[in-house]
Amino acid sequence: MNASASPLATTSSEQINAHLLHTVGVDPNRASPNELMQATAQVARAQLSKRWVATQAKERQQKARRVVYLSMEFLMGRTLSNALAALNLTDGAAQGLAEHAQKLEDIANLEPDAALGNGGLGRLAACFLDSMATLGLPSWGYGIRYEYGMFAQEIQDGCQVEYPDSWLKDGTPWEFPRADITYTVRFGGWVTHENEKAVWQSTGEVAAKAYDMVVPGHGTDKVSTLRLWKAVAPDHIDLGAFNSGDYARAASAKNEYENISWVLYPNDSTPAGRELRLKQEYFFVAASMQDLIQRHLDEHPSLHNLDEHVAIHLNDTHPAIGVAELMRILCDEHNFTWPQAWAICTKTFSYTNHTLMPEALETWPVSLMQHVLPRHLEIIFRINKEFLDHAARFLPGDHEFLKRLSLIDETGERRVRMAHLSVVGSHHINGVSALHSELLVRTIFSDFATIWPDRFTNMTNGVTPRRWLAQANPGLSALLDDTLGTGWRLDLGQLKRLEALQDNAAFAEKFRAIKRANKVRLANYIEKTTGITVSPDSLFDVQVKRIHEYKRQLLNVLHVITRYQAILADPHAPWVPRTVIFAGKAASSYQSAKSIIRLIHDVGLTINNDPRIGDKLKLVFIPNYGVSVAEIIMPGADLSEQISTAGTEASGTGNMKLALNGALTIGTDDGANIEIRQNVGDDNIFIFGLKTPEVRALKVAGYHPLNYYNNDPALKAVLDAIANGQFSPDELGRYRGLTDPLIWGGDHYMLLADYASYVATQTLVDELYRKPDQWCQRAIRNVAGMGAFSSDRTIAAYARDIWSIEPEHT
Repeated sequence: MNASASPLATTSSEQINAHLLHTVGVDPNRASPNELMQATAQVARAQLSKRWVATQAKERQQKARRVVYLSMEFLMGRTLSNALAALNLTDGAAQGLAEHAQKLEDIANLEPDAALGNGGLGRLAACFLDSMATLGLPSWGYGIRYEYGMFAQEIQDGCQVEYPDSWLKDGTPWEFPRADITYTVRFGGWVTHENEKAVWQSTGEVAAKAYDMVVPGHGTDKVSTLRLWKAVAPDHIDLGAFNSGDYARAASAKNEYENISWVLYPNDSTPAGRELRLKQEYFFVAASMQDLIQRHLDEHPSLHNLDEHVAIHLNDTHPAIGVAELMRILCDEHNFTWPQAWAICTKTFSYTNHTLMPEALETWPVSLMQHVLPRHLEIIFRINKEFLDHAARFLPGDHEFLKRLSLIDETGERRVRMAHLSVVGSHHINGVSALHSELLVRTIFSDFATIWPDRFTNMTNGVTPRRWLAQANPGLSALLDDTLGTGWRLDLGQLKRLEALQDNAAFAEKFRAIKRANKVRLANYIEKTTGITVSPDSLFDVQVKRIHEYKRQLLNVLHVITRYQAILADPHAPWVPRTVIFAGKAASSYQSAKSIIRLIHDVGLTINNDPRIGDKLKLVFIPNYGVSVAEIIMPGADLSEQISTAGTEASGTGNMKLALNGALTIGTDDGANIEIRQNVGDDNIFIFGLKTPEVRALKVAGYHPLNYYNNDPALKAVLDAIANGQFSPDELGRYRGLTDPLIWGGDHYMLLADYASYVATQTLVDELYRKPDQWCQRAIRNVAGMGAFSSDRTIAAYARDIWSIEPEHT
């Protein structure tokens, strides 16, 4: 692939000034940094628009088979630097901004992150769109145009406080409003049957308005489209109520429907929150299905060949209602027979599962679905009946087998199992790492695998090297360019050539200098955001991800306190200075996770202000974690914490980003850690703790965490210190809600079972860090081994093995 040089690459100064004058509306000589950012973005936007028009025209002409990627999240991050790089405009933009006495990096940092996702699910979707465009894959992502995203995280007195993330308050230059593309989405009501035809009589509706973001490919003129839906009430206000002075009632209908696209993952601890969440999922799926069908009918005479030209992919269970929606459209609106519609449906959908934990698999009360989507519930009941009739042939008379398979969970409150709907309605189901995919067919979907063994496959996740190395780590990228050439950006496998340089002293010296510069940048960011001064010469020990009990940030804290107590006991030992860095958000209703954040801050307050410790140990929590923050943290990390209980993490992508930037992993043999170990070598990763079969065996035999507590003095001292209020003297029992479940409540994620191995392995980390040459050698070996974890490789495999689409570039 050869990147086509843009004619604007050398004239960006003129273009920036033109957009300052004509688009932003300011005197170029008096433009503020923010206005310069907007104008520079407009230069890129103009080129993105041309590429989008050309890509769509070619795909229409070819009647291309397209991927439709449905996801509740697309965590895009900032767009400007990525767009300039893809358009070959970076040098010109930098030169143009220099004429305004500004640095491109400073201007790019003014852009707010697009608040369209939260964690790995959304960032994976963003990486995938990048790779689809780069490989020339005809592709559309569909999601929701959240006004506020999840939330902006602030820390007050150690506690997470949520604020609206008003990323759209000043608009964004990256979206293209599609004024002519609006679809009606209906809710509620009842169903009548007339002449064997179902008629859904809805009682509410909302308009879905389209906004496009263009995702450029690298080394190609092709782009992907991210189409986002904004909910708009059909009638903005009740004018009669407004004129009579009842302003609240006048706006209530508008707010009732438009709040569908306000926030990501509304608090579902209340009935109203759960109903809003279900409406969100159906809203974006229904609009997307109408849009893709309209596009198909513009190019083809009927929907009978829909499966030949569209591959719809469900990113987790959030869009699973799409299976029932396509059946409704085909049967109710286009008069397909049920067998005809079902044949098309099962040849069109595929599904990625992202969790092995049954409690995390989405279900909806039958009563709620009856209230919100009555026709879809009827369709799901029929899908279930026909599926169970089919399944009964495999194990005749085995009613427990059928109960486990049923799309309706009949235990307690009847609930619709959305993961089951996804499996039954899809031709392929994939996990996201080798272990995860293996466990899918052995655990939560084992009964389905009995019926359809060929439907299940693996697609190990990947990350885009353009964002997570080229953009996030310009120092290392420049060294790679000088050493390998620039081809690694499009073929990450070229990093393997670094293996020959791991003993090269000159290369290692440059590598170490780049790492230290990145650590200085991270240390400066930590001081700016937390007020805590940390030494870039200390080992930067990083755990950044969603705060959740299964990710075991609490185990990390136990080690920090263990280390603290050990330093106090022997302050003159040759301690390796260590800075432990956390970042991540806890769901607003997840009290245990929020308590872990507060504990991190309380422990940090104690350690960071203890004069006996000095720089031997620091503990920091960086607030409001997102893509742009990650781009600072990943290049500066020495140690990557990937410490979930074996068998719980589907894959992880943070582990890939950190290793790609030269961090060594400490982790369990879980998710993609296993494949990272296989690619970088057992000697270049720190694996600890129980493996998945051992976790299962210990639970079957009977796991007694109290025994670990009683038999390990160091562990007991740490837990007692937390439980007895050493880190919360103003509220002695503040953390009993965290410690009691570990000791007395079964320790669901087995922190105590893995504690001793984890602490012992951290000692091995110290030993290696004392040998900087060896540490650097192993860091280089990690970078060299990461070629397999490019999202380009992942998407090429999806295209070949699941979507049956030939990429234009491979």
